[in-house]
Amino acid sequence: MLKPIRGRKEKNSGGRFAIVASQYNARYVDAMVRAARKELAKVESVQIVRVPGAFEIPLATAKLARAETPFSAIICLGIILRGATSHAQHIGEGVTRALMTLQLECEIPIIHEVLLLENEEQARERCLGSKFNRGKEAAQTAMTMAAVLKTLGSN
Repeated sequence: MLKPIRGRKEKNSGGRFAIVASQYNARYVDAMVRAARKELAKVESVQIVRVPGAFEIPLATAKLARAETPFSAIICLGIILRGATSHAQHIGEGVTRALMTLQLECEIPIIHEVLLLENEEQARERCLGSKFNRGKEAAQTAMTMAAVLKTLGSN
């Protein structure tokens, strides 16, 4: 069961954030992007990169994570809907593995909201409402993790 989004507000510490979002399943992904942007309204800057589909998200994220001017966090948004074959499962697992590896290698928060869902009903529930919007939650997590890493300092 989905839990409602709490109205938590992170202290704005400025920072540079990026959103990498797929164009595929645009209705749902666009809603997550809008919610994330709204939540990040008070940060220093937000760069949005659109890629064709979920499979392309890790490559664009890698380029951003290794940018000369570092980002405070990168938010990855996408929707993968299961079909009659195992293709969606393979894409979902590959994206998850790539983003986790990249996060650890680059030591930058990479927020994974590339959702592998059973059907459009689940997508509507997680992406189109204000009560349950994974884009908003991803932005909140990004700001929280950026603040946590800031307290840990650099190596």
